[in-house]
Amino acid sequence: MQTAVTKGGRTVIPAAIRKRYQIEAGDRLVWLDDGQIIKVIPVPADPIRALRGLGRGERLVEKLLEARRQDK
Repeated sequence: MQTAVTKGGRTVIPAAIRKRYQIEAGDRLVWLDDGQIIKVIPVPADPIRALRGLGRGERLVEKLLEARRQDK
């Protein structure tokens, strides 16, 4: 997908991408530039809520305890 940049530096997010990532009017985006690639990342309105449940089934407590054992 391609979009153009206006004289004012604005561009349009293609509808398919807005739908896939549920980007709506007023949402914030972070632009990351590593010198070769630019990445655009949508920022959820409530970042804590967006992360809720992502660690489920990962046995995080066991991993933490193992890491502490190794640090000793």
